[in-house]
Amino acid sequence: MILNPVAQKFVLHWGEMGSKWGVNRTVAQIHALLYFAGKPMPADEITDTLGVARSNVSNSLKELQNWNLIQVVHIMGDRRDHFITSSDVWQLFKTVVQERKEREFDPTIVLLRECLASSDLDKEDKQAQLRIQEALGFMESLSNWGEQMLKLEPSCLLKMMTLGGKIKDMLNLLR
Repeated sequence: MILNPVAQKFVLHWGEMGSKWGVNRTVAQIHALLYFAGKPMPADEITDTLGVARSNVSNSLKELQNWNLIQVVHIMGDRRDHFITSSDVWQLFKTVVQERKEREFDPTIVLLRECLASSDLDKEDKQAQLRIQEALGFMESLSNWGEQMLKLEPSCLLKMMTLGGKIKDMLNLLR
């Protein structure tokens, strides 16, 4: 597949953004290519299109599958695995948020709970206990809020995002 200038710009930029978000550049570029193409692609075509090593593509595809961002599909008459991603940006967003929650938030909440319950915690250091409790409360609240947001329909999420700071004004009216 030969990428037109817009597709090249999109894929390259997505790779740069991925790097800033802590995602391997090739992983992000492959995801961008699959999203932009909007059709299933075999690994060899991805390799040729992006001009990266086949082993890099293979590892990146595994990473994207581990994040539930791509799926393997099969094409009649073609024995190769083809890869596709959702064309729904909201679904992709929800998948990334859910995966990050499971990989980052949930283990942090477990660790903070363990810290509070640990016999190694200096029970006399009330300030340390308070800081851990505050961090735990914050993480739990944010995690619960995230779970609630993930259950909302995209149209509702969009309305909430559009409201922005107006939500604060509405809450002030309720006082």
